[in-house]
Amino acid sequence: MIQTGESLSRAMPDRGGIDDRFAANDVRLSLGGWLIAGTLTVAAFWLIPLAWQRIEPLAAKSDYRVPYRLGNDYWNYERTCHAIGPRRGAVLIGDSVLWGHYVESRETLSHNLNELLGEARLANLAVDGIHPVALAGLIENRAKAIRNQRVIVNCNLLWLSSPRHDLSSGEEAPLNHPALIPQFAVRIPSYKASLAERLGIVAARHWGFLGWADHLRIAYFGSDDLASWTLEHPYANPLAEVTGRLPSPDEPPSPVPDARPWDEKGIRPISPDWVPLDESLQWRFFRHTIELLKKRGNRLFVIIGPLNEHMLTAEGLEGYSRRKRAVAAWHAEQAIAHAVPEALPSEMYADLSHPTAAGYALLAERLMAEEAFHNFVGESGVVCYGL
Repeated sequence: MIQTGESLSRAMPDRGGIDDRFAANDVRLSLGGWLIAGTLTVAAFWLIPLAWQRIEPLAAKSDYRVPYRLGNDYWNYERTCHAIGPRRGAVLIGDSVLWGHYVESRETLSHNLNELLGEARLANLAVDGIHPVALAGLIENRAKAIRNQRVIVNCNLLWLSSPRHDLSSGEEAPLNHPALIPQFAVRIPSYKASLAERLGIVAARHWGFLGWADHLRIAYFGSDDLASWTLEHPYANPLAEVTGRLPSPDEPPSPVPDARPWDEKGIRPISPDWVPLDESLQWRFFRHTIELLKKRGNRLFVIIGPLNEHMLTAEGLEGYSRRKRAVAAWHAEQAIAHAVPEALPSEMYADLSHPTAAGYALLAERLMAEEAFHNFVGESGVVCYGL
């Protein structure tokens, strides 16, 4: 039966004309109730990421490095820094050269140095694929726990080898670690993200819950959001994927890199379009990283190179050598301890900048033979890491 407006009005009670039958699902909170609900919600957003660290063990032991799959997981990186930082050991900061793109964790530079030292004093906090612009953002926003420590930094001049690598070309190109670069404060010519993307990145930097949610997405769902993942796995239980077990530090990059020497892979010598130092974005941000680390009371040692000089033409080598000398001179002017190792033998490079396993072993021996470096890593006060 269809009720007319008159019959409906007769059916409604006199209490302000509200029919409680249509209000069964209403939730009415007083101002105090809303305050309590809001406080509990904020507390949950704050406590859940903290509690998760107990549920999911980090296991940052000797020879630990950030698993390749978690290279974009900056919540996990920040957690790793906090786990290592209080031990006041020496840490290595840099890109895939220190991370060890072509080798396992037991073949990296940090491992070989620890072997020569006779104990695990050095921790590998490098990130595969990170460039100086992104590294500055990582140190500024996600590595605040690295303070009052000894820090070894790699200066890889590969990032100055072309305007495209330098991010100064203005050509839109795929960027490594876009969430770490400045979104508004500094213009990056090669970075073309929308306003919405930039605002989302800034929000995630300052709200830990969003970082934790990204961690779950990256660690357990192949970096897919939940909606996309469920479409690809319609019969799978998402909760079953969250195992609480992180990827291994020895999980290889994807695709698995060819670790043969560069000349065996048919790579020919090149002549890079080197960017002048005074025009380089990457060099500007590398210096910013150095200043950030110094302001936090860290003692620094910078390793400049060694790039694969055998893969450069005469012209390319001349341009590289000029920049290498200028970078070393800048560190000397700033009174920053540094080393400029000579190029490794040709067969000990997998490409333009990455050593092979044998190359890392030889580089460690050469660094330890330098008095300044040996004193930096070997002096008392550097406690054992991961033991």
